[in-house]
Amino acid sequence: MNQQQRTRVVAAGRPHEPNSPVNPPVDFTSTYRYRPSVESAQVYAREGIPSFEPLERLLAELEGGAHGLLFSSGQAAISAMMSQLPLGGHLIIPQHAYMGFSSMATQLADKGLFSLHRVEIANTEQVLACVEQVAAEASGAGTGAMLWIESPTNPMLEVADMPVLIAEANRLGVRTAVDNTFATPLRQNPLRAGADVVVHSVTKFLSGHSDVVMGAVITSDEELHAALHDHRSLHGTIPGPMEVFLALRGVRTLAVRLDAAERNAGYLASRLSELVGQPNSPLSGVSYPGLPDHPQHERAAAQLSGFGAIITLVTQDQAMADAVLEELQVWTPATSLGGVESLAERRRRHPGEPATVPEGLIRLSVGIEDPEDLYADLLGALRATAQVA
Repeated sequence: MNQQQRTRVVAAGRPHEPNSPVNPPVDFTSTYRYRPSVESAQVYAREGIPSFEPLERLLAELEGGAHGLLFSSGQAAISAMMSQLPLGGHLIIPQHAYMGFSSMATQLADKGLFSLHRVEIANTEQVLACVEQVAAEASGAGTGAMLWIESPTNPMLEVADMPVLIAEANRLGVRTAVDNTFATPLRQNPLRAGADVVVHSVTKFLSGHSDVVMGAVITSDEELHAALHDHRSLHGTIPGPMEVFLALRGVRTLAVRLDAAERNAGYLASRLSELVGQPNSPLSGVSYPGLPDHPQHERAAAQLSGFGAIITLVTQDQAMADAVLEELQVWTPATSLGGVESLAERRRRHPGEPATVPEGLIRLSVGIEDPEDLYADLLGALRATAQVA
């Protein structure tokens, strides 16, 4: 049966045996009984427990991959993937990307583990030139290379020409990894476009309730999956069974949550963009892939089945952005994203964000509240800050 994605999030990963529970049971154990005369693959929870399997199967099915693998955090999943890059290899990453990933890549490159190349991921010609250069160097040195794609990027919302980048990387033998956290598997499927692996922060939209820290890697590469599983076991980066239960329960409502948040985001982006250019307005820019003036709007419309639930606002400076956040009542000033509640954060408060992210940029993670309440709260905060007309 060729089920649609909205059906898969609800139906996949459930037990089907007669008299089985509707929801998979939770395994609270660290070790398993064995008999010396019987070989058993299940010996210790660090190697994985049955509770992981339903969510791993569900995520693999949503992404169009053969294997899913859960990790204790999105950062642990990223770390496992970067560990597959050989010593002396080459890693190409977006100039703007998840701060934790970017900082870790910089730290590892500074230790001499690999060469790091930063590109403007929306500049297709620049990325392709870098991929070609790296492929030649990696081949000549007998080392590996990886192109890391994040699209839309965090927090600048740039959209990569993913099919073109993946096709060229595949042609040149450069491994492709895609962070699909912002788009989710309901809006794009990089594996179906030929990517080698997809990485998720399950913490965000997938679990969706700001109560779980978890990561996931999905791939159809048997050898890569085995290597990542070994890495997870040896480094002990497994999630807890209760966290897996909560995440699986959260994923079941992903379609309805994302639809509602995306509708709100489209409405808010349109209304907020009207404030740009008004007298005394603190807003100098509003970015959302669904807006016609977004630099990659047409690309996003062609590649994504929806524009997501993240908006960025650019205010005059740090002081103005912080003043707006102080005035919010419905929105919660907090980091992270993808929960049912609406969050707002000035991203440059983190030292790891690059200088190309404006000091006054506010990232909005739009939730599922009433859109008029969300807009009224933002407008009130803006008016209190700068007397917006």
